[in-house]
Amino acid sequence: MPTLSVLATLAVAALVTSFISGILGMAGGMILMGVLLALLTVPQAMVLHGVTQLAANGWRAVLWRREIDWRVFRGNAWGAFAALAAFALVQLVASKPVALLVLGITPFIGLALPEKLVLDVKKRGHPFLCGVVCTGLQLIAGVSGPILDVFFVRSKMDRRAVVATKASIQSLGHVIKIAYFGGLVAAAQRGTVDLRLALLMVALAIAGTTLSRRVLERLTDASFRQWTRWAVMTMGIAYLATGAWMLAR
Repeated sequence: MPTLSVLATLAVAALVTSFISGILGMAGGMILMGVLLALLTVPQAMVLHGVTQLAANGWRAVLWRREIDWRVFRGNAWGAFAALAAFALVQLVASKPVALLVLGITPFIGLALPEKLVLDVKKRGHPFLCGVVCTGLQLIAGVSGPILDVFFVRSKMDRRAVVATKASIQSLGHVIKIAYFGGLVAAAQRGTVDLRLALLMVALAIAGTTLSRRVLERLTDASFRQWTRWAVMTMGIAYLATGAWMLAR
């Protein structure tokens, strides 16, 4: 079990970031991953992040289950399992600075994509591509929200359908992440977490997600997308700076 100060930091992070994710459908996971990487080893951070975010995203998917686009989810799942098979074959585990740099650069990759490479999760074949790309990022940096958002930003789905479908996709991604870092990588690279800590994080993640529902209902689609972009760009800059500092040091 971590020290009291670390435990308090993790508890607050779980509650606040699940609240943020419940409103924006992302960003909270990026913040939580940064906190965990600062306090734990990469495999431990990946497993605990997966457990916490699975609770937050899974509960969000339950709350908005009627809005989920199951065709998009199924296509994404096939791509996700293909990426998992590739990672299990090469046994890749990124270092902490590399994980932070990849975590920080993902929002800017989305912005840098040219118009001819417009991604739309409603288009044929794009859900599979989304599953491959986002699962790869999950297993390197721990999160894939900024890239996942690129697949949704030009779709015709309203904010409720976006949040619900992304929650179901991210839930699957966290299950895969837990399975990979908790059992599929070599024993020396696996992450383990205290069961009591995991249960506490899960409870707080569900609480934060539940509290966020009323706020999401009050947002307009335009303000929803604006706040999402602002949040992930800010975190991206912070993680790029931290990762670069760690490499230089």
